[in-house]
Amino acid sequence: MERRGMTVEAQLTECAAGLRPESEGWFVVNVRDAEWATHDAFGAGCVFENRESARFSELGINISVVQPGQSLCLYHAENGQEDFLVLGGSCRLIVNGEERPLSAWDFVHSPAGTEHVIVGAGSGPSIVLAVGRRQDTPENERLRFPASELAARYGASAREDTTDPEEAYAGFERPQPGRPACWAALPWA
Repeated sequence: MERRGMTVEAQLTECAAGLRPESEGWFVVNVRDAEWATHDAFGAGCVFENRESARFSELGINISVVQPGQSLCLYHAENGQEDFLVLGGSCRLIVNGEERPLSAWDFVHSPAGTEHVIVGAGSGPSIVLAVGRRQDTPENERLRFPASELAARYGASAREDTTDPEEAYAGFERPQPGRPACWAALPWA
């Protein structure tokens, strides 16, 4: 018997690179079993949600694995809060035109309007948990990709200032389903 106001369990289905929800509702999935995507420039990511049919409406959350020199994304600023926790490895934070080292268990709070990107550093993979506020505004009204000479040194800058994600990422292929090559070395493998 379903109680009034209770959510139902989402159905998880196997896809090319792990399990993903096919509907809204609560669910439990282990990182090792969840859907993953990989990218040559931006490492690998576990997104937990199904962006086509079961997108998280209030909060974006993912785990990224980047090798030294790979960035999580391009240098950008959003009109909503984002936060990051380095779970393993070492990284570089580029924030408002400055560079800061990060290591395991460092937490980064990025209020709305903060220009930032995280780049893998050290000698092996880095693992980063990212959480961000979801908004109902179109992407080109909530994202800004400022051209940054510092971020460009790491291949993590748009060529010129833009608010259009397609323009910012125009030189990059789409991520592909799959787990990172270093999968066996990761704590959940």
